[in-house]
Amino acid sequence: MKRTILGSVAALALSAGALWAENVAVITPYLAQPGTQAYVEGFQAQAAKSGWTVNVIDTAGDVAAVIARIEDAVTQKVNAIVINVDPAQVAAGLQVAKDAGIPVIGMDAGSDPLLATNVTSNGYAMAAETSVYVANRIGGKGNVVMFVFDAFPPVQARGVIADAVFANHPDIKVLDRVTPDVQDGGIADSRAKMEAILAANPEPGSIAAVWAAWDQPALGALQAIEAAGRQGEGIVITGIDANPQAREAIAAGGNFEASVAQDFAGIGAAAADAAGRVMKGETIKEPVIYVSTVMVTAVNAAQ
Repeated sequence: MKRTILGSVAALALSAGALWAENVAVITPYLAQPGTQAYVEGFQAQAAKSGWTVNVIDTAGDVAAVIARIEDAVTQKVNAIVINVDPAQVAAGLQVAKDAGIPVIGMDAGSDPLLATNVTSNGYAMAAETSVYVANRIGGKGNVVMFVFDAFPPVQARGVIADAVFANHPDIKVLDRVTPDVQDGGIADSRAKMEAILAANPEPGSIAAVWAAWDQPALGALQAIEAAGRQGEGIVITGIDANPQAREAIAAGGNFEASVAQDFAGIGAAAADAAGRVMKGETIKEPVIYVSTVMVTAVNAAQ
């Protein structure tokens, strides 16, 4: 009898362990972006500590396809779903997950009642830092080119703050508000669009700064400025993310002067932590969980 009881306890323990070998789907259309890659890597590293199976699904820029991939994950009866996309654009899929009782966590996705929580950086604070940096560097006057992406809430929020900062300076004019094609990451199309802006504004001093809501457009703008031989005009460039290419450009001391380093791996790890909490039945009170950031200039770019 004793052996039977012990055997039953062992079987239950094995069963509990098997149940905790969770299966999680991570779905994004933005895996071409270095930041998203770092989120996912941070998530996978944290998930590996718990022995989870993580299935990363990239829809390669196709936001609508995320809905179908969420539905697939529900059909596969995953234990949780993590998204890196505007939740408002995939609400139909999120509702399917909710109806099935499968929690969905946002990883730099935007807030939504259908998400258990959203783990991200404070986009408002990051945009305030870089847009104020631009305004101060150009002495509160001059033409500014903005690179934005309003289709993605975390990036859209950055543009809203930069708009407000520049509007608070009567002598700053937003010359153009550009939304680049991001399917290839955003550098190539941003360069092409910046080349056109430079051609339309050939006079030295006609462009004082480029404010970019993330680093890829900033790098594309830098390439365009250098290719046009206009790097000596003092055009100030800022980005957000401080990815390796951006850090290298900032450290070089050229036009690209500042960015904000997000803790991408930390966001991924925190998203995994949130997923673990909800899979254990916890209700997370905070609709948004913020992970800290650091301003990067030539002073600390090499660190």
